Amino acid sequence: MLFKCSVCGYIHEGPEAPEKCPKCGAEKDKFTALTEEEAKKVLMSVRTNDIHMEIVKLANKLKALAEEGIKIDLDPPCVALFKQAVEEATVIKQRSKAEIAGHVSRGKW
Repeated sequence: MLFKCSVCGYIHEGPEAPEKCPKCGAEKDKFTALTEEEAKKVLMSVRTNDIHMEIVKLANKLKALAEEGIKIDLDPPCVALFKQAVEEATVIKQRSKAEIAGHVSRGKW
């Protein structure tokens, strides 16, 4: 079963709610059991949320590499490609972050 802390939103998986919330310390009575439908959304979204977090991590690496290429400043076409890569990595990162935020707002976390 899944239980959600009504104080901070922490989700606990187990046969019953924890005695205290591991995140905020709220007492057990602040937890509510998620419905089957709510729990299904959370469980189904675990992998896609992990994928989005990995995409954000990779976009950060891509941006750092492109910024290094800009600093090397080999030639104008090369620098232009690196600048474009910085912009595109930023867009990719922000799209995944927005999707994660959407999942959280719809209880898919």
